Amino acid sequence: MDKLDFAKDRIGPLFRALFFPTLIGMIFNSALTLIDGIFVGQGVGAEGIAAVNIVAPIFMVATGIGLMFGIGSSVVASIRLSEDNIKSARLIMTQAFLVGLLLIGVICVWCFICPQQVVNLLGCSQLLEAKAISYMLWLLPGLLFISVQCIGMMLIRLDGSPKYAMSIQIVAVVVNILLDWYMIFPLGLGIMGAALATSIACAIGGIMALIYFLWFPNNLRFYPLKWSLTSLLLILRNSLYMGQIGFATFLTELAMSVMMLTGNYMFISTLGESGVAAFAIACYLFPVVFSISNAVAQSAQPIISFNYGAHRLERVSQILRVSLLTAVICGSLITLFLCLGATGVVSLFLNPDENAYYLAIDGLPLFASCAVFFAVNIAFIGYYQSVEKAMVSTIYTLLRGVLFLVPCFIMMPDIIGVPGLWLAIPMAELLTTIVICLRHSIGKLRRKQLPA
Repeated sequence: MDKLDFAKDRIGPLFRALFFPTLIGMIFNSALTLIDGIFVGQGVGAEGIAAVNIVAPIFMVATGIGLMFGIGSSVVASIRLSEDNIKSARLIMTQAFLVGLLLIGVICVWCFICPQQVVNLLGCSQLLEAKAISYMLWLLPGLLFISVQCIGMMLIRLDGSPKYAMSIQIVAVVVNILLDWYMIFPLGLGIMGAALATSIACAIGGIMALIYFLWFPNNLRFYPLKWSLTSLLLILRNSLYMGQIGFATFLTELAMSVMMLTGNYMFISTLGESGVAAFAIACYLFPVVFSISNAVAQSAQPIISFNYGAHRLERVSQILRVSLLTAVICGSLITLFLCLGATGVVSLFLNPDENAYYLAIDGLPLFASCAVFFAVNIAFIGYYQSVEKAMVSTIYTLLRGVLFLVPCFIMMPDIIGVPGLWLAIPMAELLTTIVICLRHSIGKLRRKQLPA
């Protein structure tokens, strides 16, 4: 396993040692969603893509819960490790897995008992209902494992093994590719096959995370929990605190669900089912943008949290500067790629004989302009989470994901027409970046003016 010293290693090499495995793993992980879209688009058609897009918010909520407890437990455990309190770090880890699984279990039971009610709440039309329900029901088993995988990978990186975390994501995606092709085409299972392939891939990723903590850990491993009233109250208190720290990450996933729900409504009301299918291409790509941006934040997080807990604030400032520069570079490359390669990307999902094909080609370059601002926002939000400023990170997430996003979706089409549908997300991210940078600059200025 990798051996990293968060307190003494040089910031640049230390960040790169975490970033590149995390980035590769994140790209493969986001490919899991993309592959579903490509195979469903080619094997089922535009209606299949639209149906998957209707159900996607459920997957994102489950992922968000996993990331929330993953980030929260990683931040708290980082600080405990910096204090040389290994037992407390192990307790935090065990509690995060337990509570995350319980919450996602409740969601799965509800979706299984009331599938029609759930897809209708997600804005499904009658035309897409049967496909959406089929996809959702076969996706449910994978949701429990995606929680284990998300929590596990954050803690595996903290435990000094980013390459193992990367291997989890790569293996899951390779399995998903093979099963997607086999179930949709040779077996002819259609949208059900795509969901089943994703569930199996998530299960393999979750099991690999559990295997690490059972057989290969450095410091972090499962710790037996007590079940007295005092212990249960302690679990509740720790879970609420982990949730508070990681809530901004959950909100980020929830915001993507809000983006999809609002976008689905606006696109279907303006452009019909073809509009939803075109918007679905952007929704399939957004997790890629998120994953690359989140790789920056997740790579910086254990370094920031450890040194924050150890009161090495100069190292905290150094890693923030490195992460912001990396975010700008990554965001710029994403925008350039999607602008230049819009036709090729859309062709992976749809055929030229479908109306959605041309709508997506026209809109994708406009949507792509969000990448730089999004990457910077995620880097800042990750920083505030890492130094236990949960309220600040939550406010910024609400700004970009709800408070700016929904009005932009509603107002911009009235102002500039159909391009406004595609530019709503970039405008919300830009406004959030302006707010964050202004507040951060004012805060730095005030600290400089304080007497020594």
